[in-house]
Amino acid sequence: MQFGLIGKSLVHSFSAAYFQAKFEKLHLSDYRYLNCELASIDELSSLLADGQWQGFNVTIPYKEVCIPFLAGLSPEAQAIGAVNTIVRKGEEWWGHNTDHLGFRRALQESWPQMKLKKALILGSGGASKAVIYALEQMGIASQIVSRNPAKGQIDYQEAQSRLQEFPLIINTSPLGTFPDVDAMPSLEPQGDLSGHYFMDLIYNPEETLWLQKARAAGAAVLNGKSMLVYQAEAAWKLWQDQ
Repeated sequence: MQFGLIGKSLVHSFSAAYFQAKFEKLHLSDYRYLNCELASIDELSSLLADGQWQGFNVTIPYKEVCIPFLAGLSPEAQAIGAVNTIVRKGEEWWGHNTDHLGFRRALQESWPQMKLKKALILGSGGASKAVIYALEQMGIASQIVSRNPAKGQIDYQEAQSRLQEFPLIINTSPLGTFPDVDAMPSLEPQGDLSGHYFMDLIYNPEETLWLQKARAAGAAVLNGKSMLVYQAEAAWKLWQDQ
């Protein structure tokens, strides 16, 4: 059985080591998990046509553009508009999204006491769509922040001026990921942020510069490691069900 991660730059990815350790623990000696770096999404067709693969995870920048290559989507992936797990069903490939499950569980387990009604979401890519979907299920309204805001979105300058309005702030952009650890989203955690919650979906480094500044300002902080583990486990269950 062969599984893989589809992305563009995967040298520091978590998934391969995580699943190889899982296979060893479960004594699945004929299972393996490989990184599949694609220079272009057009390379996905030949990968899916190779019969040795049973399932894939999908990461930046292919969570949305992979959809036309699939036979169909789960209701959640359809609603979100992004895919992070691909499952073989006979001769067809179907897209699912387990990011929203991982995010929701990470949030609820880390901050069970958190009661709020609105959140600020930095970034508008595939990861942000899963986060917004999960927050909707939790009754939390989202405001997207983008460098080039579309209708209903705001720019970083406006977000900065309204920071205190939002008790939950989530970075879904890759800014600050190793090795670019000095990079940071254009929303500065400043002022008294006690009572605020800052989550960064990045897990490497363990605490980004953005989270360090939020913690220093009094906010509760959380990285993306637990979300990653929970979405991986949900993906594993989907593959096993097939």
